[in-house]
Amino acid sequence: MAGLVDGATAHREVSYVDCLPVYVKELIAGGAAGAFAKTTVAPLERIKILLQTRTHGFQSLGVHQSLTKVLKHEGVLGFYKGNGASVIRIIPYAAIHFMTYEQYRGWLLDNYSSLGSGPVVDLLAGSASGGTAVLCTYPLDLARTKLAYQVVDTRTNFRCGVRSLYPRPAYSGITDVLTTVYKEGGIQGLYRGVGPTLAGILPYAGLKFYIYETLKTHVPEQHQKSIMMHLSCGALAGLLGQTFTYPLDVVRRQMQVGSRQHSTIQGDTRFKNTLDGLTTIIRNQGWRQLFAGLSINYMKIVPSVAVGFTAYDMMKVWLRIPPRQKSQAG
Repeated sequence: MAGLVDGATAHREVSYVDCLPVYVKELIAGGAAGAFAKTTVAPLERIKILLQTRTHGFQSLGVHQSLTKVLKHEGVLGFYKGNGASVIRIIPYAAIHFMTYEQYRGWLLDNYSSLGSGPVVDLLAGSASGGTAVLCTYPLDLARTKLAYQVVDTRTNFRCGVRSLYPRPAYSGITDVLTTVYKEGGIQGLYRGVGPTLAGILPYAGLKFYIYETLKTHVPEQHQKSIMMHLSCGALAGLLGQTFTYPLDVVRRQMQVGSRQHSTIQGDTRFKNTLDGLTTIIRNQGWRQLFAGLSINYMKIVPSVAVGFTAYDMMKVWLRIPPRQKSQAG
């Protein structure tokens, strides 16, 4: 009887999972993998933002020194400040990214056969899906950056309670950031820095898919299903894509943390546009600032891709997501 009950329960679970649409399965798998990967590398992401935005007290520090300082003033939880917004953002971002990528790819294959069915299609579809996902989730990325940017000494709470290490508006959470920014600048404020974000994500997302698919074509057939091979190709694609587009990410972060009331980063950070941001940073802060935190990005991109791919593959097996259809040309 117990076996029958267990069997019936398993049958109900199988039926429930199998009845889910593929896009819902991709949402669950991509969201879970993205959230897990983001949380794994959250400490390095926090330090990267502090270095990118030249936060007071962190300008001349290295990675290890920065990690030590955050631990001293904010404790272990300080490493995960802003990670909640990052995780909340990655779930819809991953869903939109996966779904629109497949839609754009299918549309290109159906309507522009002259492009073929190789990596060029992945370049275009990846760029378009990356841009779409960014536009839909950008305010959450803005909130994540602002939360990660503020450094508060939670260990000094005698008479004054939590003490800020330097003059900076303190936010209590994601909702507080979004409502405050909206009151100050409306919808335009919520999308501050979206220009360089799109300028960075369009080539990055496209290059990531392009390089990844190109590398896979050089992998022998017997190794095509190897997880390690997928991780290696993905990590290399991420590293190359990040290197080419990283300066645009720095401009985006500096625009995000800037405000009308505060000139927070060595002069006014209210850049007119992406090009103005690049030239202003080079002129006032030096060209090396365009690559501030890049070493951390290299340190976090490999484990992030590794964890993300592994978790996603496990979720795909559990949810029985069918493999992506290959193009007509194979």
